[in-house]
Amino acid sequence: MLILFFIVFIDLIGFGIIIPLLPFYAEYFQASPATVGLLMATYSLAQFIAAPFWGRLSDRIGRRPVLLFSLAGAVIAYSWLGFAQSLFVLFAARAIGGFMAGNISAAFAYIADITTPANRAKGMGVIGAAFGLGFIAGPAIGGILAGSDPLNADYRTPALAAAALSLTALIMALFTLKESLSADIRARVAAKTAIKRWAQFKETVARPHMGLLILLAFLATFVFSGMETTFAMWSRRQFGWGPEQNGYLFAFVGIISAAIQGGMVGKLARRFGESRLVLYGSILLCAGLALIPFSSSIPILLGAMVLLGIGFSIMTPSLNSLISLQAGEEEQGGIMGVTRSATTLSRVLGPTWAGMLFSFLGKDWPYFGGALIMAAVIYLGARSLKRHRD
Repeated sequence: MLILFFIVFIDLIGFGIIIPLLPFYAEYFQASPATVGLLMATYSLAQFIAAPFWGRLSDRIGRRPVLLFSLAGAVIAYSWLGFAQSLFVLFAARAIGGFMAGNISAAFAYIADITTPANRAKGMGVIGAAFGLGFIAGPAIGGILAGSDPLNADYRTPALAAAALSLTALIMALFTLKESLSADIRARVAAKTAIKRWAQFKETVARPHMGLLILLAFLATFVFSGMETTFAMWSRRQFGWGPEQNGYLFAFVGIISAAIQGGMVGKLARRFGESRLVLYGSILLCAGLALIPFSSSIPILLGAMVLLGIGFSIMTPSLNSLISLQAGEEEQGGIMGVTRSATTLSRVLGPTWAGMLFSFLGKDWPYFGGALIMAAVIYLGARSLKRHRD
């Protein structure tokens, strides 16, 4: 598990390095703000398409080959990004990068292979901590390498640094990562007729409890990604903040996320159970979103972000664990791929929805709207927990 943590962590640092650069990089090629938004969405759309494919393929041929191939593809995508000479190449490089990022479903399936039901949530939390730490370090490194002047930024060096990090993760995986899926399970999966992507998605969400869990994961990610997208605009209007202050705040949230998912979620799951953690996380996330519009001072805002960070950080691994426990050993990769597709789609739709609310109703409405959605999640989670008890 430690090896997989470092592989995902290094790879996610590379991903985080690129995020602060893309708007400026696109504008360098005369892209409009709307086009910049499409560029940001391209990565998630490609990831949405690819996740079930990688997950199901990992069920058939094993987790290790999928992880190795996709890491090699990430090296190519980042390198191509660094040498882009047109806006079209930027879009193409990001699409390839997003397609290769679908390998995360294989990483979650790997964790499901090597953990028992009792410590599944802890294992999912370890991968979540790798995400959190990668998103803390990556944007800071990218900003330093690119420089502070947007008109004369160095786009090539950060992209090549991201490629080097993915190459490092590839080498680590090649020499240290063992296959987690047994040969007999792979043989049984290979003997079955391949399930088409949309048929698999439909079959998965049609399962009563599975469909609800995936819906909850979708909605939580939907509102959280909407907050991430609009918060910098909100803080500029509320406090006059710029990128530096927002960077510090998101690093603060990332540290909370890494601490919760990496060290505490397993203990919390053993004490309260994953279903209760989903409910408690929903309540905290709802409260944090609702508090943001009323944050007239920094201490109140920090309190809201603590609620947000803790809520989302206990919900995500708990939902992944519950979904994994509903799946058979021969379909872990496919089920986690479907789940990853749902949450990736929410990262396409959530920012679009939040941006529209911000533009047409005002700066506070993405958070009021998100709180209302989380209130519905609380209701659904409470009903599910009650049925489970009964």
